[in-house]
Amino acid sequence: MELDKVKKIIVDVLKKDDVEITLDTNLREDLNADSLDAIELIMAIEEEFDVEIDDEVAVEIKTVRDFVEYLEKK
Repeated sequence: MELDKVKKIIVDVLKKDDVEITLDTNLREDLNADSLDAIELIMAIEEEFDVEIDDEVAVEIKTVRDFVEYLEKK
């Protein structure tokens, strides 16, 4: 369930509806997300899932799987 929501957020924030997004999709390498995009993604995910992602965790998030695994732990 989290994967579907995370994918929707990525599509909405990064405007990447023409790209297949999987758990192994790398935000920077596959989706060309820069640091501002990453911040926007984190803020959107925090809002959608009502969580707060610490800065130490945020810098370690590289793939869609990283987001999903973090959310599953919460």
